[in-house]
Amino acid sequence: MKARDLMTSPAVTCNVNDSLEVAAKLMWDHDCGAIVAVREDGKVGGVITDRDICMAAFTQGKVLDQMLVNSAMAGHVLTARPDTTIGEIENMMAERQIRRIPIVDDNNLPVGLVSLNDLAIESVQPDTRLKNPFAKIAHTVAAICRRRIPKQQAA
Repeated sequence: MKARDLMTSPAVTCNVNDSLEVAAKLMWDHDCGAIVAVREDGKVGGVITDRDICMAAFTQGKVLDQMLVNSAMAGHVLTARPDTTIGEIENMMAERQIRRIPIVDDNNLPVGLVSLNDLAIESVQPDTRLKNPFAKIAHTVAAICRRRIPKQQAA
């Protein structure tokens, strides 16, 4: 199974210079918790989550229309191609402790998003194409959810 078979498509996007209010509205309208933030050239600039928006509102003490997506988004984003296998996607999620991976085309333009939710939903389908889905999903979820050691403590 490949990313193209499982990804949510098309990718819901906002601009990195949009307000957090715009991003929150897109999440509401599309019933999702994360969207891809694109630069002016349309390429992936980051990912913004509902949690990012909440934490920015709390820590910056401003209303959402006064803050930009680029002030709250994750800017170092791991992406994959549509032909990346789901096994590779699961490994990337587990190793990097991330819940979502934008899928990009040959021009690095976002075409979809594979989330932990997509993997979990696929794993319980009666005709699932994933091999041993429950063990793999459990491993991926456990790896993502383990507590991270802050960089200053790890040194």
